[in-house]
Amino acid sequence: MAPAAFPSALDRLPEARRPRLLLSLLCLLMWVPGLFSLPPGDRDESRFAQASRQMVETGDYVRIRNGEVERNKKPVGIHWAQAGIVHAMEAAGLPARGWIGSYRLASAIGAWLAVLATFSLGRALVGRRAAFLAAAMLAASLLLVVETHIAKTDAALLAAITAAMGLMGRAYLAPATFSARAALGFWLALGAGVLLKGPIAPMVPLLTGLTLFAADRGWRNGAPWLRALRAGWGVPLMIACALPWLVAIGIATEGRFFSQALGDDMLNKVGSGEEAHWGPPGYYLLSFGIAAFPGAFLVLRALPGAWAARMRPGTRFLLAWAAPTWLLFEAVATKLPHYVLPAYPALLLLAAAWACDPLRRPAPRWLGWIGWGALFGTGIGLAIGAVGLPLLADGRLLPAGLLAVLAIGLMLWSVTRAARAGEWARAGLLSALLAVPLFWSALGGVLPHLTAPWVSPRIAALVAAEGVPAERFGIAGYHEPSVVFATGTATRLLGTGAAAAGFLAGGPDRVVAVEGRETARFEAEAAAIGLRPRAVGRVEGFNYVRGRQVAVTLFRAS
Repeated sequence: MAPAAFPSALDRLPEARRPRLLLSLLCLLMWVPGLFSLPPGDRDESRFAQASRQMVETGDYVRIRNGEVERNKKPVGIHWAQAGIVHAMEAAGLPARGWIGSYRLASAIGAWLAVLATFSLGRALVGRRAAFLAAAMLAASLLLVVETHIAKTDAALLAAITAAMGLMGRAYLAPATFSARAALGFWLALGAGVLLKGPIAPMVPLLTGLTLFAADRGWRNGAPWLRALRAGWGVPLMIACALPWLVAIGIATEGRFFSQALGDDMLNKVGSGEEAHWGPPGYYLLSFGIAAFPGAFLVLRALPGAWAARMRPGTRFLLAWAAPTWLLFEAVATKLPHYVLPAYPALLLLAAAWACDPLRRPAPRWLGWIGWGALFGTGIGLAIGAVGLPLLADGRLLPAGLLAVLAIGLMLWSVTRAARAGEWARAGLLSALLAVPLFWSALGGVLPHLTAPWVSPRIAALVAAEGVPAERFGIAGYHEPSVVFATGTATRLLGTGAAAAGFLAGGPDRVVAVEGRETARFEAEAAAIGLRPRAVGRVEGFNYVRGRQVAVTLFRAS
């Protein structure tokens, strides 16, 4: 293809006959690297995956458990999705139960549905070209790419919220033509969201509706979009989606699920920084340039123009979607980057609408410089990480890290060149397309090939080499959830080195793993009970959750 023809072909992508197929291909290229090769992560991913694995193993699809411990934090929806995928893969003859990739597929499918919903339902709000650009930038956003590689709730939740909000947007723009079938889809999407993460899904349209009602003075015109949503039968339908499981889990746990999920989990996050994840108001704003990379530079430029165009119905709806959702999570004490993910489709649709508007309002110069700082700062930081992380972790340089540097350089050069020509839509699309080689290098070529951070898989490999089943394996001093997922549900988590010595002496053909801080107690107790342990393997690495070096030794009785 001639150089001059490339920009023309790029600009024609949103007008392709099969835009959903192109977006699906982009998602595939963007997310497949590392999806199946990255080891299970600590801690939430392994906890979610292990709970789903136990559902498959026990056939109990009501209670959510990790080992013998109830996990009464989130509803069951993601576990059903993960367990269903495992069953489907095993029915096809694939060994899926102990493979973390099978559990991540639920996140990847959810993210894919969110991207398609952003395009399909965003067309009515901003037009076809802008919706395609927004969907492509959503697929490439660093936060969503990370979430597709983690077997937990948030990517699937994004799909439910995006579908519901897209339908709500259609009701707002054209209430007279909003059918009962569309309203059914809205409430079913929210019902699925309730099963995934409780009240978070309905909270987003509720905040949006309150904002629109106030901004439009709904008490004067009766808010026709609200009548079009048919809440009279829709709210009971949404509740009915989750009610059978809520009743069943209440009976099975004697009410503990509700007291722990609502009191211990949700209210603690609102009032205090749970699990050392406190952050000040403004945390999400300050981290947005990283989390929404590479499309953040376009969002920041577009916001003043979006506010100026707030009287346009589509823009008005998107602002009412993004702003209150964002502000609510800024006010919550517990801060995690993915909490504001439900606002991303709206923000990216606003950015794409600005970029595709030939009469767009130029951004203030200072805000433009902040946008470039977000793009270049995050890009250079990722390049440094791709090269430096293997050096710090393992003392070696990986060729894929150098490829990531080249990919970043190409992205920054191409985006800057398009922006200087005033082609902001092309700049946004280039940033999304050129994120593909970056993530191929980083997620497929760098992270899976590190050694130090992946302690649990190496422990599991040593245990497998000893030919010992999980019920005859115990571990003391290193209790990260990934070790149970890697070695098996029946793995015994032993409190101290002394308990490890007792476990080893408690039966034939047993193996224990003892972390270095518990070794002295293990040896002292072994000597006291006349046990002569023999070291059969050792794993050294870095516990990235706790930020410290670990050394785990495997022992058998002589």
